[in-house]
Amino acid sequence: MTVLFFGSDHAGFPLKQAVTPIAADAGFEVRDLGTHSTESTDYPDYAHAVATAVARGEGLGVLICGTGIGMSMTANRHAGVRAALCGDVFSARMARHHNDANVLCLGARVLGVGLAEAIFRAFFEEAFDGGRHQRRVDKIELSGC
Repeated sequence: MTVLFFGSDHAGFPLKQAVTPIAADAGFEVRDLGTHSTESTDYPDYAHAVATAVARGEGLGVLICGTGIGMSMTANRHAGVRAALCGDVFSARMARHHNDANVLCLGARVLGVGLAEAIFRAFFEEAFDGGRHQRRVDKIELSGC
């Protein structure tokens, strides 16, 4: 069973609560790394927690804040993390299929629950295609930069 780490700040908390049951129903082992309320928090704390677990190879991740931008920027600071901010189903599919994204970032203030659920399903139903895309994914990690 694949572990799926969830993290959100206060703005993303309600959407995280809506999406988490879908993950459990899809067969993921869900681990919620916070936050656990709508009380004001700092998004990098949760992005770093999820990205650290993903970078260690412990599973995949979902990060949710107001726009998803801060979460994606923070998560992508971790080597081995390919966090994709997705606002539509096609981008979610391509993030996995072509880019082997391992963290889905969502913006709670820009997505409705229905669209967020569709993006979630598309992202996690898609598999990495490999092949010519692997060469490109390998080039994402630059040592010495």
